[in-house]
Amino acid sequence: MARLLETAALQCPYCWEQVEVLIDRSVEQQEYVEDCSVCCNPILITVWSPDDEDEPLRIDARVEQG
Repeated sequence: MARLLETAALQCPYCWEQVEVLIDRSVEQQEYVEDCSVCCNPILITVWSPDDEDEPLRIDARVEQG
């Protein structure tokens, strides 16, 4: 059975703390903004989910330009 939701860790580009986010693996590529759970700044998160669920997610976390 495929895992549709997966927890992933990333480093906040503002405070450099490691934070966890919940990723929907059913979407191949996604980009969204989520506030850091430590410093509350908006992080622009881009995720690439491979078709094979045994392969790791690729996650990019950047400062939101807004």
